Amino acid sequence: MVKKIVVGTDGSDTANDAVASAIELAKLSGADLEVVSAYSPVPESRLKAEAGSSPDDVAHTVGPREDVELILGNAVAAAKKAKVSVTSHPVEGDPAEALLDVAEQNGADLIVVGNRGMTGATRFFLGSVPNRISHHAPCDVWIVHTSG
Repeated sequence: MVKKIVVGTDGSDTANDAVASAIELAKLSGADLEVVSAYSPVPESRLKAEAGSSPDDVAHTVGPREDVELILGNAVAAAKKAKVSVTSHPVEGDPAEALLDVAEQNGADLIVVGNRGMTGATRFFLGSVPNRISHHAPCDVWIVHTSG
């Protein structure tokens, strides 16, 4: 029985398709959903520039996770609308590692990923997130057909 599902998103259309599938699976199975989005560190100079050009009342919100928080917020809102229990995980670092770490730390039964990057010659690249997940996951993997 699936009790915990992990899905990753970068806010792209294909990632949104994977999130929608994970939400549907969670709803059907009664599983909790863990939504992960990885981000890269933002240079301090960019943070200072953005904070300096923002109004005083929102300057404190400018930070390295602001973009990923928006992406996660959209996924969380979709899950809550479907009445699915959801937790978000902004993780600094590599997307595949972020998904694998959250799956391990939370005892996931299933990781949902899109198939983007798994067609044609690109499927042989080790850097492909879906390929890395499918080879190193601590649980089952559901690969959603999200591209052409």
